[in-house]
Amino acid sequence: MKKPSSRIRDEIAKLQEQLKQAETREAERIGRVALKAGLGEIAIEDADLLAAFEELAARFRKTGGRASRSVPPAVAPGAAAGSDCEV
Repeated sequence: MKKPSSRIRDEIAKLQEQLKQAETREAERIGRVALKAGLGEIAIEDADLLAAFEELAARFRKTGGRASRSVPPAVAPGAAAGSDCEV
């Protein structure tokens, strides 16, 4: 039996809300890590920051989500803005 369009719309609305919640959780997690690394204290254009995040994402995609030992980090952990926070 086929689902009525109203039921499909309801399911889509629920999935959109779940997606919004998941994106919010992910953004908050990444934001917390970025702040701990000292990125909140650096004057950087959004476009430059986006490009840096895209490079970082590409690096982790190539290594299956694990940091590659052959690619040194751009900034040593804890060195950004004199941060002594642990990530």
